[in-house]
Amino acid sequence: MRAWMMLPLLLAGCGQKQAALPDDPIQRAATCGVIAAAQARQARGVDAKLTIEQQGHILHYALLAGGEGGSFDRTRSAAVVNAMPQLGDKVTSGKWEPLIGQCASAYPATRPVDSVTLPSDPLTAEAGCHDLADFVTTALRTQENNFIDKMRAYDEVQRKLDQKMGATLKARGLNQAKANEARAKAFASIVTLGPPTTVLDQCVKKFGS
Repeated sequence: MRAWMMLPLLLAGCGQKQAALPDDPIQRAATCGVIAAAQARQARGVDAKLTIEQQGHILHYALLAGGEGGSFDRTRSAAVVNAMPQLGDKVTSGKWEPLIGQCASAYPATRPVDSVTLPSDPLTAEAGCHDLADFVTTALRTQENNFIDKMRAYDEVQRKLDQKMGATLKARGLNQAKANEARAKAFASIVTLGPPTTVLDQCVKKFGS
């Protein structure tokens, strides 16, 4: 998963071919991730380090693809991540800028918001925050020195939720299979609330130090 995070460094091309969003959901999400990376590089420069918010925006398309259907499927999110570097040159060699609006329309949860409200159900909030923090920190671990304070906060949320979420699952009498199912649904739900870093900011406020 981590190798693709170097993708923005490769996205400097621009040519004449007109790009279009694919019908295939994996390819569509990956294309929008490539566009998000290209847009970030256009704003900051090819050699500049991206912010964690920009990295989260790129990741969000994989997260949303994984959550389609209401139960998070990690094989789908991984498929999107793996497709991004394969699509990079193909997408950015054409006129990709018009697709920014199309991606926003196709994935409205990626649009910036000031804040989000976490789910009222304790298990949904706990499991969703835990697994979102795990996904983001795993993807960005090799770059954590670029945003170390945020990464430490996300790590702390995971540590605190390990025990808290376990107690909630036990109180509900869920066996392992049912617990995994509940977590997958919680993860799929929480990624639709807004940009990952905005959601995680609320997770840190509620469950962090």
